[in-house]
Amino acid sequence: MLLCLVTTLSIAGCGVYSFTGASIPSHLQSVAIPLVEDNSVNTLTALDEQFTEMLLQRFVRQTRLRLETTEESADALLRARIDRYANLPASVGGNEQATLNRVTLAVTVTYTDQQENATLLDRSFTAFEEYDPADPEQGLTGEVEAARAALEKIADDIFTAATSNW
Repeated sequence: MLLCLVTTLSIAGCGVYSFTGASIPSHLQSVAIPLVEDNSVNTLTALDEQFTEMLLQRFVRQTRLRLETTEESADALLRARIDRYANLPASVGGNEQATLNRVTLAVTVTYTDQQENATLLDRSFTAFEEYDPADPEQGLTGEVEAARAALEKIADDIFTAATSNW
């Protein structure tokens, strides 16, 4: 009983704690996440929309922040840009054909506290995922799934970096 009381008081006393492990400064109540800019050269469509949705899921659904539709009215602003997309052989077989391809993505992120005019995060993130280009069941789907998996890793890394430095 005493342990429960101490635990409850500890959590209640920590105003920026969340059960997802994310901590957000108490003065930040809202965030704006504009559509991710895609400056990469790739054949896949809608990477910008998919990545924007991944970021929204993490910052709005896993924190207490509410989404603002206009950048000016948000307490915090998260901007992301896909800078690089590569789909290259990672492993070559005996017949000199790729047995594994590696999709690599690089994303630059700026996370700003607009209330205190402070940059909270400004850095690049990179992730990769591999797939078998010769697998007839995967086809283009393998590349799409690899790109999505790499973006999921980057979204997780961004969320962790942005919410764990308090």
